[in-house]
Amino acid sequence: MFIHMKTTLNISDVTMLEVKREAARRRQTMSELVEAALRAIVEPEQRNVDLPPLPKFSGGGLRVNVANRDALYTVLEG
Repeated sequence: MFIHMKTTLNISDVTMLEVKREAARRRQTMSELVEAALRAIVEPEQRNVDLPPLPKFSGGGLRVNVANRDALYTVLEG
């Protein structure tokens, strides 16, 4: 459920004209555009963090033929 609240803002004529133009360019209402802009300011920013690459390990090759059940159990128990 969404609750919408009407409010009054004092916005300069020049800024309002730019908002109208941008909303038309994006095919949005002015309310949608202003709400998206405000939401971008108040919601926590999700940052893309550069993580170091994951380490690479050699698997050492196959230890057992998984089709051979007895050999598989020997390796798992061992």
